[in-house]
Amino acid sequence: MDHTKTPLFTALRKHAEQDPVQFHIPGHKKGVGSDSEFREFIGDNALSIDLINIAPLDDLHQPTGVIEESQKLAADAFGSDYTYFSVQGTSSAIITMILSVCSPGEKIIVPRNVHKSIMAAIIFAGARPVFISPARDSNLGIDHGITTRSVRRALEKHPDAKAVLVINPTYFGICANLKEIVDLVHSYDIPVLVDEAHGVLIHFHDKLPMSAMEAGADMAATSVHKLGGSMTQSSVLNVRKGRVNPHRVQTVISMLTTTSTSYILLASLDTSRRNLALNGYNIAERAITLAQDARAQINEIPGLYCFGEEILGDEATYDYDPTKITVHVRHLGLSGYDTENWLRDNHNLEIELSDMYNILCLVTPGDTSESVSKLIDALKGLSEAFHEGAKSREVVVKIPDIPQLSLTPRDAFYGQTEVIPFKESAGRIIAEFIYVYPPGIPILLPGEVISQKNIDYIVDHVEVGLPVKGPEDRSINFVKVIVEETAIS
Repeated sequence: MDHTKTPLFTALRKHAEQDPVQFHIPGHKKGVGSDSEFREFIGDNALSIDLINIAPLDDLHQPTGVIEESQKLAADAFGSDYTYFSVQGTSSAIITMILSVCSPGEKIIVPRNVHKSIMAAIIFAGARPVFISPARDSNLGIDHGITTRSVRRALEKHPDAKAVLVINPTYFGICANLKEIVDLVHSYDIPVLVDEAHGVLIHFHDKLPMSAMEAGADMAATSVHKLGGSMTQSSVLNVRKGRVNPHRVQTVISMLTTTSTSYILLASLDTSRRNLALNGYNIAERAITLAQDARAQINEIPGLYCFGEEILGDEATYDYDPTKITVHVRHLGLSGYDTENWLRDNHNLEIELSDMYNILCLVTPGDTSESVSKLIDALKGLSEAFHEGAKSREVVVKIPDIPQLSLTPRDAFYGQTEVIPFKESAGRIIAEFIYVYPPGIPILLPGEVISQKNIDYIVDHVEVGLPVKGPEDRSINFVKVIVEETAIS
């Protein structure tokens, strides 16, 4: 296919150049009706292609023209049979995957450290999650992926599952043996869904981990905007035909998508696909080189550690994406949160995320040697400020056992509830989420039975000031539980 073409973006430019008189939304009409300061800042070019699904520009909900052609080019670039554009991020694509294969009451095997969009989809579908604990790294205090061994155990117990969902790569860039997992799941004739939010570049370089489509997965939700150059909120859903019905996928994603689709976001997907298809190897190579150089320099800085190939070697750490720079800071006596704030306040430097023991920095095709040098200088300054006399923080990552699931998350979420003191909630069925950071794994999900160990673990985190998220009562003094009917005597 001719990847120099950008069917949608070209059509948008041509339409804007014709300067038609518009009697349709958006009401700003090429910016004339916009706030003047905003218009000057954004620019008339962008506002001129902020359009809607008029005939020359096709319709994302039922594409037959330039959007269809753009999606076919994207499918070719990503090695899929079908690719669907998402203007509502990878979250919408993930929800589409699950709703396309799961019906109420059906099982889906998922890692416990899932993105909240996965739990939202499970609630929407009325599915019953079967959780697999991710492999935990006791040295770094982070979680990796799920292993082939754990997937095999889950399938042996639940061969009637309708899908297995895998995160590949993880936020920190770590991958299990995806091909081995896919082959195992397919031996049960079950589809594999991949949360590939952090893996758009892996499609385009052989030094990066294997992509979901290359591994034979059935669907993969991929954030083009995170690392591939498109605008925030633009992603793709890649689909392999066979175990998944692509027509149902199109129906579901259309149900979830606004009818006022952003053509600016769609155009950025179209043009980013062109750039990745034509130049993906070279831009990925440059990012890898910059990242590996940064990694080497960081490991020369006293008190800091950035893992590389030495972390590989077991089931959970089969491969990694070197463009993810995870800096372990506990030997400076700091938390990742402290480090994030210090870098912001002292070097005007913003990072991707922080947790108790680490910060994560992304090196992308948008970086240069200059930007990486600023990161290294900032980290050197951090070390100089805190290394002398620092006492290393102890890595403590203890997670209670996964609770018993008594109701489906949907039944609990929509059930009759009451609010009770959290410390008195042991034995009750929770109707909301509680996540503890680190490591970001949900401790309690709707439908699970609260244990005293859960309560003690969460209270300990709250009392030392660590982030606990999810419940409506942010102080975690009260929790929403399912109303229990009193027996009639």
